[in-house]
Amino acid sequence: MTTSTTTPPSTTAPQKGRAQARRRLQDYFLQNKGVEVDFKNTELMRRFVSPEGKILPGRRTGLSSKNQRKVTKAVKRARAIGLLPFSNQDA
Repeated sequence: MTTSTTTPPSTTAPQKGRAQARRRLQDYFLQNKGVEVDFKNTELMRRFVSPEGKILPGRRTGLSSKNQRKVTKAVKRARAIGLLPFSNQDA
């Protein structure tokens, strides 16, 4: 009978992968009850668009699925009538 000389894994060892847990983002429209999704409000729509002009995903913005769909439609509508650019060539 032999005894094992290996030590159990340490719980204080640094984790590989994500450095630390990120806090959950809150839905902007649930926090600000008076604000509506409107394609004419370009300052609000730019909040959900990357510098390259792409629509940011819900996991990045913290929006609920329902509000993410509303924002996506509003951004696409604003692009179609020329309020927002389709892409940013400077970025």
